[in-house]
Amino acid sequence: MSHGLMTGVITLDDVNLDGRTVLLRVDINSPLDPKTKSFLDNNRIKMIVPTLNRLTKSKVVILAHQSRPGKMDFTSTHGHSRELARLLGRQVKWVEDIHGDAALKAIESLQPGEVLMLDNVRKDEQEMSMKKESFDLLADSQMVSRLSGVADAFVNDAFACAHRNSPSITGFTHVLPCIAGVLMELEINKLTQALENPKRPCIALLGGIKIDDSVKVADNMLRNNICDQLWVTGGVANLFLEVSGVDIGECNHNFLYDELGEVWNPTMETARYLWDEYSDRIMLPVDIAADISGNRVDLRIEDLPIEAPIYDLGLDSTRILSRAIKDAGTIILNGPAGVFEMPEFALGTIEMLNACSESEGYSVIGGGHTATLVMQRGLARKMGHVSTGGGSCLDLLAGRTLPAIESLKSSASRFEMSVHRPIDHR
Repeated sequence: MSHGLMTGVITLDDVNLDGRTVLLRVDINSPLDPKTKSFLDNNRIKMIVPTLNRLTKSKVVILAHQSRPGKMDFTSTHGHSRELARLLGRQVKWVEDIHGDAALKAIESLQPGEVLMLDNVRKDEQEMSMKKESFDLLADSQMVSRLSGVADAFVNDAFACAHRNSPSITGFTHVLPCIAGVLMELEINKLTQALENPKRPCIALLGGIKIDDSVKVADNMLRNNICDQLWVTGGVANLFLEVSGVDIGECNHNFLYDELGEVWNPTMETARYLWDEYSDRIMLPVDIAADISGNRVDLRIEDLPIEAPIYDLGLDSTRILSRAIKDAGTIILNGPAGVFEMPEFALGTIEMLNACSESEGYSVIGGGHTATLVMQRGLARKMGHVSTGGGSCLDLLAGRTLPAIESLKSSASRFEMSVHRPIDHR
């Protein structure tokens, strides 16, 4: 049973897609080795297997991307098709095309039970240039107009792209029945469970350097009483320390200013409002760790300012935070506690994640670097939910609408779909 954001969305439980040609949008964008282009982490590919296992009698055409034009890891999806075949234990065909004649021919020749992956959809210029267009205008893109002609349904399983608006994500809204995949449904249900009905006390842990996004999340969680306490770490802690009147030192202030750029003023304005209204619920560090000439040095907040970069929570703050995590009913965590890539400044992040894995509470780990670290440390099974989405997870936690969800709802209201018979839109 789906609740909250999933209300009004059609899922794979509601339809029979046997024998049908299904366009399946996934997010299997993965970290690649710069030299060999081999996968450093294949978790996102693993996470789409349940949806594919539900479509074993369909003709499945996979739409996916890897990185974006101009980046070192912008590659074809050929390696992804091979890795997916290895995980599925069956063939995954691949074509070096997206919506040209070669792709259409390959789709037309598919048999039920076969899987075909198209090339990186971000090689299509319109996928990158039409981000601000309406669902109707996206339907006029070449990708949508050509692929919708050879397909019966569109399944969106790309939660990590749910905050994006482009032909491959929201373009099929009004031309094909659009259905949520298993991962999309799981992500939304797990995240809304933590937001709508959290077991108390509910604590939010916000860190990392996506500071403006984190401040928006903090605003939503404090204003709507989702969390009882907000614990700030990483760059978010530095910002709130400054807002509370602590001089964090010129180099740390300048880092925040440069990182926020043009959103400095609105972000500071929101942070000041939150501190004025909710300072009793915003938990600041009592100590920090700075990088002084390449060494970790722990300092009390009273010892600031310092002209050295602050890179981690201090030991006492880490202990206090760990205790709070173990006493919490719900833990919503997004972003690391410090520069965990440097071993001497990984302590805060590692202890924070260890505490989540040991807590009796329900822990939701936001996507991005934190999720990757959870996977690498083998802690995923001990968490309530580890999200595959970075930006989309942040947007959902901040209370913003996700275009992919709006697309699924809009499509569901347009096409009649029944669990008792195959869908038919033609």
